[in-house]
Amino acid sequence: MSDLRYTPLRERHEALGAAFTDFGGWAMPVRYTSDLAEHHAVRTAAGLFDISHMAEFIVDGSRAAAFLDYALAGRISAMKVGKAKYSLLLDATGGILDDVIVYRIGDDRILVISNAGNHDIVATELRRRLAEMPTTPERKETDFAHVAGPPGATLEDISEQVSLVAVQGPRAQEILDQTVGIENLNPGLDDLGYYAWSAGTFAGEPLLVARTGYTGEDGFELLVPNRLATALWDALLTAGAPVGLIPAGLAARDTLRLEAGMPLHGHELSTDIRPAQAGLARTVAQDKESYVGKDAAAADDEDLPILVGLISEGKRAGRAGYRILDPDGSEVGVITSGALSPTLGHPIAMAYVARAVSAPGTALDIDVRGKTIPATVTSLPFYRRTT
Repeated sequence: MSDLRYTPLRERHEALGAAFTDFGGWAMPVRYTSDLAEHHAVRTAAGLFDISHMAEFIVDGSRAAAFLDYALAGRISAMKVGKAKYSLLLDATGGILDDVIVYRIGDDRILVISNAGNHDIVATELRRRLAEMPTTPERKETDFAHVAGPPGATLEDISEQVSLVAVQGPRAQEILDQTVGIENLNPGLDDLGYYAWSAGTFAGEPLLVARTGYTGEDGFELLVPNRLATALWDALLTAGAPVGLIPAGLAARDTLRLEAGMPLHGHELSTDIRPAQAGLARTVAQDKESYVGKDAAAADDEDLPILVGLISEGKRAGRAGYRILDPDGSEVGVITSGALSPTLGHPIAMAYVARAVSAPGTALDIDVRGKTIPATVTSLPFYRRTT
């Protein structure tokens, strides 16, 4: 792993006995003790994840929101300050280059967080789209003469400057409330809704706390300068120990997000997939005047496969790449993610299948190395928290 990058929390992970894996060019903890124990901790108490490998960009300026309206599929200009939004970065063919979370930090300041493995692609595309952003008839070049870079908006890559950790699980808010050093949150956690963020301080320095996550549970993602990452990690573990908080790695994160029906780029999302196929048509603002990929994203997708859930019995799970067969033995799809669900106790999978066999309740087969296993199409997600 000598060529891989490590987050500022490397020493903490090593001290906790983490096993590392290559994830998007980063050496990331895949587990500390047990995949199952870490998964169940998140469902019953809380897990602490290092997600500092994610990429972060700041868009500033009077046309920051207008630029992201053009660069992304969603309508970013409609966001209120204090809110977060899931969106997509499409290519010209309507394929998904990456999925991102956008945070409206101010009227003229927006944070974009993308996947670690797509950092270079996102950085390149945002810069290119900033340079080519179309003008509007009412805009005057002199209105933006004081702005460095393209008129009205600037882009800064802050990925090397900040760390991101996540506390996920039903005890997450309780843990943050008890964490020494977290202060001055506005709004407070009691008033912080889902997909919203709060500004505060940790150890007297800036802290952003977002009620977002990738597990299907309540939880928070906390952004701090790199120099505070270790202190924040330690403070959260100390506060959470009495209620069952434990460090959790990528293996648990993957089974958690799979149960929650959350797509992963490189599995459910890629440049070969359009938003509607992945059940993400709601994230695309087709009424916007212009954005990259608009014409292709609006095209008729009736002949393209769509994402569904599959459930089966027994303990043998279908894995990414396994073929899906109809009762006649014809191939009708392929699995993108699959596992034996720790929470539900039976195999689950997400797969792209032909629309003719996509209705919930449809009986199909999974080709597991030459042996067929019966499976049933089901709606996503497989798991939904009750509170």
